[in-house]
Amino acid sequence: MLDKLEFIDKRYVELSEKISDPDVIGNITEWQKYVKEHSDLEPVVMKYREYKKTNEQLEEAKEMLKEKLDEEFKSMVKLEIDETTEKCEKLIEELKILLIPKDPNDERNVIVEIRAGAGGDEAGIFAGDLFRMYTRYAERQRWKVELMSSSDQGVGGVKEVVFLIKGKGAYSRLKYESGVHRVQRVPATESSGRIHTSTATVAVLPEVDDIDIDIKPNEVRVDVYRSSGNGGQSVNTTDSAVRLTHIPTGIVVACQDEKSQLKNKEKAFKILKARIYDQMIEAQNAEIAEARKSQVGTGDRSAKIRTYNFPQGRITDHRINMTVYKLEAFLDGDINEMLDALITTDQAEKLKQVEE
Repeated sequence: MLDKLEFIDKRYVELSEKISDPDVIGNITEWQKYVKEHSDLEPVVMKYREYKKTNEQLEEAKEMLKEKLDEEFKSMVKLEIDETTEKCEKLIEELKILLIPKDPNDERNVIVEIRAGAGGDEAGIFAGDLFRMYTRYAERQRWKVELMSSSDQGVGGVKEVVFLIKGKGAYSRLKYESGVHRVQRVPATESSGRIHTSTATVAVLPEVDDIDIDIKPNEVRVDVYRSSGNGGQSVNTTDSAVRLTHIPTGIVVACQDEKSQLKNKEKAFKILKARIYDQMIEAQNAEIAEARKSQVGTGDRSAKIRTYNFPQGRITDHRINMTVYKLEAFLDGDINEMLDALITTDQAEKLKQVEE
């Protein structure tokens, strides 16, 4: 680990020289790239230099102890050694955390897709409950929510809803929500009081910039059609709905919520880019998982990750075996306790990898 830190320190010095070089400053793209890398390395380098300085003080104190000292001064040196050793150990632990690989998507906005699964009408109602839960959570975080696409269900639920959450660190907080969510409750239409089990699938995708994904125009088929609705004023009389088909991957995205064809097309392309990017990330994660399977954040969309049990008023996350008994508050967006536990577990797993 110390060899790795020494290499990072040298790279930091090298970057400091580069960002001051007039030739590099003249190339704004290259200069920005170096400045970002320099900024990313700075916390690690500063902490490492603090550790080196503290460790040098420790070695000096140990050498001093070898000399002939009176008992009072010797006890002072021993006390200094104990304190400095403790500080060194603390700095090493902090350095390990700083060395945990950062997810490059953590600071991004997110596109969240919720789809009703097994359970008929009740699954659609549950999908709507989850949509409200994440919307309320975003409000609590002072993040903005933008509806991108929705397909309503006649009984008050949703078949599918896609929305954008804009906020610093949104992906870092919500990325563990991808997977199958299961609800156990008595539906309002159930006269005998029998508990039904229904599911909804959540996918959390980082919003993608044009730099990240380059989609060639000849790879996408664009179809326009008249949006469907409940009749009357809600039906658009122009071909404003847009469906995109990405030929290489077979991914299909449809948007019809906006009255403008252009706006629907913009939203559809944003979702398409996120899905293509997510597919690429999933493929990379699958390769990594072959070598080392992490307990949290495997990104397996088919895995049942959480159960919402209404009769018992509990929510259980099966990945970390955590149960909380505050169902009403949880569905109202009070989900930070669960998210914090998921993040802590994931960091602990990654910390083991740093130590190996």
